[in-house]
Amino acid sequence: MIKKTKILWLTKPESHDYTAASSYLTLLFKEEAVAINVKKLKKAKISHFKAKDIFRASCLSLLGVSNSHVTDDKKKILSGVKLSPVLLLRDTTNAKLIIADGYHRLCAVYFYDEDALIPCKII
Repeated sequence: MIKKTKILWLTKPESHDYTAASSYLTLLFKEEAVAINVKKLKKAKISHFKAKDIFRASCLSLLGVSNSHVTDDKKKILSGVKLSPVLLLRDTTNAKLIIADGYHRLCAVYFYDEDALIPCKII
């Protein structure tokens, strides 16, 4: 049996994760809606979902090893660096999940364990 790589997590997202989420969400929503959603994300409690389920709900493709951000996050995992929780929004209109921040981290984690429980803030 192959030993799974231990993936370590911070207890809460870093402040720059909310900035990144805001930047991404501005492409999808008007600024007022983005501000409201980011505020809600900051207040949300941490939940845990399997990496494979987040991917299925988001309808996104898994980024490969050629992506430099995924490679950097894989190195962090192997070095025992704690990763920041993922920020998620439920798009009920389109019945899919929006990964507001943490897509590259999620891809890196999936490489090691698709069943890994990912700490998330979800609204």
